Amino acid sequence: MKPNLTHQDKVIITIATTGGLHGREANPALPEQPDEIVSDFYDCFNAGASVAHIHVRDKEGRTSADLNIYNEVVDGIMGRCSNMITQVGSGIGIWFDDQEKGHNFSLEERINLLELAPQPDMLTVNCGTFHFDHKGDEFLFSNSKAWNAEFVEGCKYRGIHNELEVYDLSHIANMMDLKKKGVLHDPMHFSFVMGIQGGIPASPANLLAMLDAIPEGSSWQIVSIGKHQLPLSTMAVAMGGNIRVGMEDNVYYGHGELAESNAQLVERAVRICHELGREVATPEEAREMLGMPQQAQAAPASE
Repeated sequence: MKPNLTHQDKVIITIATTGGLHGREANPALPEQPDEIVSDFYDCFNAGASVAHIHVRDKEGRTSADLNIYNEVVDGIMGRCSNMITQVGSGIGIWFDDQEKGHNFSLEERINLLELAPQPDMLTVNCGTFHFDHKGDEFLFSNSKAWNAEFVEGCKYRGIHNELEVYDLSHIANMMDLKKKGVLHDPMHFSFVMGIQGGIPASPANLLAMLDAIPEGSSWQIVSIGKHQLPLSTMAVAMGGNIRVGMEDNVYYGHGELAESNAQLVERAVRICHELGREVATPEEAREMLGMPQQAQAAPASE
């Protein structure tokens, strides 16, 4: 797919408020408890975000796979943010024990996200296995094609849409293979995750390479980590893409300046879109652009 510098489609802004790695030690304004997370998404919804990318924490602020907490947050967003797209991150994150040792969540815990009720509009697909670094430790993020195929089929059965998170060019090839096998179908929605240690470095050249590797007609967004979020988000808007911002990916507003809120990051993203001649999509418009219904569908009855 080629960049389009005269793209007139509206920009879908995704807000990732919380994430599954760092917490308030990185930014005291990062929301952790369900009511805080829902209120934060509401502020971001009013600021211009149309997609809520969701992770949750337990009462101690640790990353959690508890379906009850997810259900509370998804239900809260649906109740307060009209037609905002609810998207749960299926990687969940890393949880830390009392000795501050990090642990991955199991594949069983991750596939259990299919049982959320109310079900979210979208679940992410992490498109390949790789090692990543966090707080000096190395973690294996396991995402085999076989497991992803099972996960995607479970989503299709329930009417849940997917966002394809690619951390490397090889991950795009993995998704093309699943497309050939009939697991995935056009149009696909990609997230280029750039700047995670162990994934593809964040650079203009790598963004162009990622874009060149996906099929024409796909939708895409940039997820750029840390100091690269602002420049690569601006580049993506100029090239016809969509963007994700938020404290999951970057806790700073400027050099050495912590973000005051996630809404502050959304407000800047909206200004950038307008300065580059592109309007921002409402949740209703984002749903239409992504081929999604205007309200969440109920899961089919079990056979």
